[in-house]
Amino acid sequence: MMMKIATLSALSMLCNGAAAFAPATFGVPRTSVSLDMARKPFISGNWKLNPASKEEAVKLGAGIAAAITDKSPEADVALFVPYVYIESVMAATEGKLEVGAEAICPEDAGAYTGATAASMVQSVGVNWALAGHSERRVIYGESDENINAQCLKLIEKGMKVMLCIGESEAEYDQNLAGAVCAVQLKKGLAGIPKEKMTSVAIAYEPVWAIGTGKVATPETAQSVHETCRSILAEMYDQETADATRILYGGSVSDESIDALMAKPDVDGCLVGGASLDSGKFGRIINFES
Repeated sequence: MMMKIATLSALSMLCNGAAAFAPATFGVPRTSVSLDMARKPFISGNWKLNPASKEEAVKLGAGIAAAITDKSPEADVALFVPYVYIESVMAATEGKLEVGAEAICPEDAGAYTGATAASMVQSVGVNWALAGHSERRVIYGESDENINAQCLKLIEKGMKVMLCIGESEAEYDQNLAGAVCAVQLKKGLAGIPKEKMTSVAIAYEPVWAIGTGKVATPETAQSVHETCRSILAEMYDQETADATRILYGGSVSDESIDALMAKPDVDGCLVGGASLDSGKFGRIINFES
């Protein structure tokens, strides 16, 4: 499959004037283009509106935790789960992984029926939350401004955020992947200073690959991740870009994980459907590099 990405010169025009954003670091050594910096791999699962009951959530969480052994790769592992299961899954996983929130409301309190504040999930032990997932953007109409407000609120509370970005199939077909990622990075990270970027991870999720069974080839993922890192370097500096973990998401499976993780700019994965199967997700956690 040929890469379909906007040229860096076009991205430079889109990102002009951006100079106040930066990335996060963690894992098994992954070297950058210009610096010998290690980025710890980050394997994460997004349960979305699953499973159907607390009992199933506990069983699934315990099964996933059991797959993490002293022989597992040195990596951060997290599960983003429905709010009602957070504490139960924390107990079931016994501290072997992070349990995060799938989204938060950028408001602290007030007349926002059905919303959950960052302080609420933080009070039960949550450190990580997703922001900007394509399903939140498309189904719930969350704007770039609202997503940015979520990111800023999480950073303000001393928490960590995984900002999700990615293009639609139509945008991909028009060679706009890089341009879309540039805009979403610039808007999503607006106002986050360089020194706070250690609390940020990026998840590149091409919308056309989420839940469709389609997976970007490892070469495509590498190319877009490299482009995203170049954008971050323009927004901040090369050191910050080289320290930022960029994860791939979009129908990641136990069969595709090894080839994806072999790429130097793929620092982990945000996994959907396969994270609902402890065997499959356990294999993803125990990727072979």
